[in-house]
Amino acid sequence: MVLLDTHVLLWWFADEGRLSRRAAREIAKADTVLVSAVSIWEIATLLRRGRIALDSDVYVWIADLLREDHIAMAPLSAQAALDAGLLPDDFPGDPADRLLYATAQELIVPMVTKDMKIRSYAAHATGVTAIW
Repeated sequence: MVLLDTHVLLWWFADEGRLSRRAAREIAKADTVLVSAVSIWEIATLLRRGRIALDSDVYVWIADLLREDHIAMAPLSAQAALDAGLLPDDFPGDPADRLLYATAQELIVPMVTKDMKIRSYAAHATGVTAIW
């Protein structure tokens, strides 16, 4: 089981070939690929701001994503929200990154991300393995 960061979700589902070999391998061998509602919110926000484009309507894109057998929605719990807010100041300030990291921490699953700030933090903290 792995949790995908938003950019990884976009690249992986679009099959753009932008994933590292290790990231692609870990996603492929995972019995379940977790997607957070935070990523769905972030995708909608990026679309609204014109920062990304999808190959179909966002509602269709999300429905297609969630129809995949090995994809599951990660719960967004009060515990993850609390933990995200209490991450130290040296963790990246982006609320989406904080919520995703805290979700991975709570569920005790690796997080697939290219984000160097998250990977650097995870390398020196306990609780989350960041894969890239």
